[in-house]
Amino acid sequence: MHPLDLGAVALAGAIRRRDISSEEAVAGCLQRVAAHDPTLGAFVQVHAAAALKVARAKDRSPSDAPFHGVPIAIKDLNFIRFRTTRFGSQAMPAIWSPMDDVTVSRLRKAGFVLLGKTATSELGVVPITEPAGQAPTRNPWDPERSPGGSSGGAAAAVAAALLPVAHGSDGGGSIRIPASFCGLVGLKATRGTIPNHLGLRDPTLIYTCGALARTVEDAGAMLTVQGKPVPEAKPGPLHIRVVRDVPLVTTDPDVAAALDRAVRLFTEAGHTVEETTAPAGTVDDFLPIWQQLFAQIKIMRWGRAEPVTRWLGEGGKGLDGAFVRQRQADLTARWSPWIDGCDALLTPTVSASPPRIGQYDSTDGERYFREVALLGAWTAPFNITGHPALSVPAGLDRLGLPMGLQLAGPMHSERTLLALAGAIEAAMAVGSRPKVWAGA
Repeated sequence: MHPLDLGAVALAGAIRRRDISSEEAVAGCLQRVAAHDPTLGAFVQVHAAAALKVARAKDRSPSDAPFHGVPIAIKDLNFIRFRTTRFGSQAMPAIWSPMDDVTVSRLRKAGFVLLGKTATSELGVVPITEPAGQAPTRNPWDPERSPGGSSGGAAAAVAAALLPVAHGSDGGGSIRIPASFCGLVGLKATRGTIPNHLGLRDPTLIYTCGALARTVEDAGAMLTVQGKPVPEAKPGPLHIRVVRDVPLVTTDPDVAAALDRAVRLFTEAGHTVEETTAPAGTVDDFLPIWQQLFAQIKIMRWGRAEPVTRWLGEGGKGLDGAFVRQRQADLTARWSPWIDGCDALLTPTVSASPPRIGQYDSTDGERYFREVALLGAWTAPFNITGHPALSVPAGLDRLGLPMGLQLAGPMHSERTLLALAGAIEAAMAVGSRPKVWAGA
């Protein structure tokens, strides 16, 4: 296998052994981007000259940094020094930053070489990546379909082997939904485990940075370099709760069958598997929290924002902060016992196949939001409560498109979830490549 077709951990090992240089790895990824990104629309900026310069310097100065010389890209909601950020929006000025944000600084310290910035929905508002003013980002498994969002560019780039791993962020499923749609592993860590990229210390923040990876091993390694230490995996046997349906959406039969396979896998491994139901919840439960988050953005030129962003922001301007905090506290009190009463919770990540490009009419902001928000029916509760959750590939559906299963658990149980995800990965691997695949 060509080194660039490996995951990030394996590629880092190849660079340490000098099987491939960092310059060769970066140049190879840049060639793949040039060849395939016109189809995918995963990148909004490519920093080719700077990346090659950094890679050459890394080859001259070996390091024990875990990802020394490995290429990565940053979602265009984060700040890279001496670069601009547009937040996927025509309503935002291009903000030039004199420094890296906290997340990007950690990734540099881990040894990564930054290749550029990946596409996002406007401000990360919706779970598909079709922002106004640029071509939609497309799913490598079927370019007529969405990779999800808002970390859609990151997911498309990794799934197509343009990169071994990519930075993403998750406020309602924005890592896990693209991971599910693109056949990747995506982890949202426990609230506060990965420091906020802007240095905010609000204990109620619903969003966090993370990564899109091709393997469970890479997802675990990225957690190590991005976040604080978390406990080791809990020894088995474990108590696992399974939830098959939520009132908001209907689970596709292929996804339900994948869930059945995982249940058999865990039962045969000696875990106690208990069927349960999800607490009640609606889009309107989540809505005020999401609205206020976007209303707090001060530098928007609201007249140029997309209809969905304007609708959310305008709706959030009149909300009382105490009301929103109480709403989140009430939801957390409703949902937390459901999660904390077991070692892991197993659910679908998304209930259906990736939507087609342009499937949703974005001209009516409220209707658009209420339709696309259903993609996050399984993922958003864990952003509200702050619990860790990840998506792991679980095979292909009848259309040949990836499906993901979600594992969530008590606070700081990431290593236990990763161990369970590793078992699913070993037993239910996809076993094929997407239509757009840059690898050998």
